[in-house]
Amino acid sequence: MRLHVGCAMWTHAAWQEYQPIPAERLRHYASWCTAVEGNTTFYATPTRNTVQSWAKQTDPDFRFVIKLPKPITHERRLHGAEVELRTFLDAMQPLGPRIHALWVQLPGSFGPTDLGTLAGFLRTLPDSYRSAVEVRHPAFFENDSAARQLEQVLARAGAEWVPFDTTLLFEGPAESEVEAEARAKKPRVPRRTRALTEFPIVRYHGRDSAGRTIAGWQPWLDIVIAWLREGRSPTVFIHTPDNASALHLARRFHDEVRARLPELEPLPEPIPTEPMTLF
Repeated sequence: MRLHVGCAMWTHAAWQEYQPIPAERLRHYASWCTAVEGNTTFYATPTRNTVQSWAKQTDPDFRFVIKLPKPITHERRLHGAEVELRTFLDAMQPLGPRIHALWVQLPGSFGPTDLGTLAGFLRTLPDSYRSAVEVRHPAFFENDSAARQLEQVLARAGAEWVPFDTTLLFEGPAESEVEAEARAKKPRVPRRTRALTEFPIVRYHGRDSAGRTIAGWQPWLDIVIAWLREGRSPTVFIHTPDNASALHLARRFHDEVRARLPELEPLPEPIPTEPMTLF
């Protein structure tokens, strides 16, 4: 029984005290969390040497949910991107089993009429990778027929539907500039809680207040515990407007699940950042 938790990135200015060696920030992060969102790959495909360094800093069971590059998903909209996809997958190859899923995040304009394109694209992905799709078009959340059609496309490919739960972020007025900035960038869609595969992935967005963030994820505790009892292996990513507290909150979420499900495998102990002493 395994629950993976993580953040939107593996390094942050607020986490520097836990990551004293710049070249090994990922190694330190991986002692706090067991998964990470690969958001940077959306903007640029890293070199193979860079990816090899990621592999060296993480255990084989660490989970990368790697976002496909913007030219594939947003510029070409899954059309004619074979060369870009091959280049990307070749660069990612050193991660091996650490690639938990290829994350296909689609633009808000990618709607029900584009499902044929999505189905064709998913068929081109290598069978050795799981795929996970995030949609933002309102129709998939407001129209039952569109949602069913998307689920059918995903089911045929064995792909997961990734929900981005921003309901708390948009609850009431923004309480800071950073909250307002987050609201301007994040999608405002209803919460979705249905898992399609053995490996559901959840992106949960909280608020500046840790207390509000913790209170807001309470429905997910029941859902994640139910998934674990069903034999699923979920991954949950915790976001906040500035993500400064996300590292601690991700572990807090795991702790709250484990408090109700003691047989859950514990998280690793963070790597000490100060010299050990006898006294």
